[in-house]
Amino acid sequence: MPDTQLLKPDHQGDLDLSRALHGEKVLASDGEFIKKLRSKDHDLHAAQVDQYSSFWEDGKQAQNNNDESRLGLYTKLTNTYYNLATDFYEYGWGESFHFARKTYSDTWATSIARHEHFLAKLAGLDKGTKVLDVGCGVGGPAREMIRFTRCHVTGINNNDYQIERARQYAKKFGQEDHCEFVKGDFLQMPFPDNSFDAVYAIEATCHAPELEKVYSEIFRVLKPGGAFALYEWVTTDQYDENDPIQRQIVRDVEKGDGIPKLFSYKVCLDALRNCNFDIFYTEDLAIPHVGHEVPWYSELEGGSMFQSLRGFARSKVGHLVTNTMVGLMETVGLAPKGSLEVQNVLLTASNGLIAGGKMGIFTPMYCVGCKKPLN
Repeated sequence: MPDTQLLKPDHQGDLDLSRALHGEKVLASDGEFIKKLRSKDHDLHAAQVDQYSSFWEDGKQAQNNNDESRLGLYTKLTNTYYNLATDFYEYGWGESFHFARKTYSDTWATSIARHEHFLAKLAGLDKGTKVLDVGCGVGGPAREMIRFTRCHVTGINNNDYQIERARQYAKKFGQEDHCEFVKGDFLQMPFPDNSFDAVYAIEATCHAPELEKVYSEIFRVLKPGGAFALYEWVTTDQYDENDPIQRQIVRDVEKGDGIPKLFSYKVCLDALRNCNFDIFYTEDLAIPHVGHEVPWYSELEGGSMFQSLRGFARSKVGHLVTNTMVGLMETVGLAPKGSLEVQNVLLTASNGLIAGGKMGIFTPMYCVGCKKPLN
């Protein structure tokens, strides 16, 4: 396990970069996907693409092409990734950037909401509960938690673009009094001890260079007796790191999703125990069972492609259409240089996720419920 050095935050620099890259008008609007791409600062976007690519380059001349570099620069890696990928995520996934259990009769929206409701129940959310959403994205799960339980959600996120999008959505849906979104590194959160009644994290803490460090911060800000519920991205017992094919699949998931390093579910559980959490529930919800007959990765193979535009965009055919569209826009100068490379990175992620899911070596929904002891 690496000894990660906490990085000094540069909130103003990150914000200045975000506003210059994306444009303030786009930050404050529900602009369409094509409009967002056209509005980018082309030079800054190309620089961000080059920076992200440098984390994964091969060869002796690459500066950041190893696990240690990616772990040490975890905030820059993740922030750069979401500066580039957020518009593509909203285009294909909507407001909630995560997978979900699905049965044959579910729509995609129904399965997403049910997946979030299950975590709300595990965390014990209720009216007035003061809850922290760790790695809140653009706030889709937070808004659903508010609708479902009337709790108050504080979302923490290290990407300014997503924070601005989350705030705009909250205003659009009249939820400003029920949520707030805070810029911050989840390894050094800007909250006092014992601040929250409950905490949840949905496919977010996998961006941490050390699970124990992020879990210890969650433990610190959680009130005694409060619950922490999470869906974690982890490798399973079927994963063999010495198998080059399996290792490449996991590396594709890491590169395609901005993750410094994927850990096993055992590392996840050990980290929680080392932080003194009392674990009361664990289950890999990716394993098919009654109420979850459809594989979680089916969405990436076109499971909902005929239900909506986003369902089509998530499919393999949709990826090809999007690739063609983005490539043409980049060629004629409507989209900034590197846009097609970003789409190809996301395609790498999709292929890795499908392969990892079919082989059973990876799960995006290892579910844990635990509590901070009263004493």
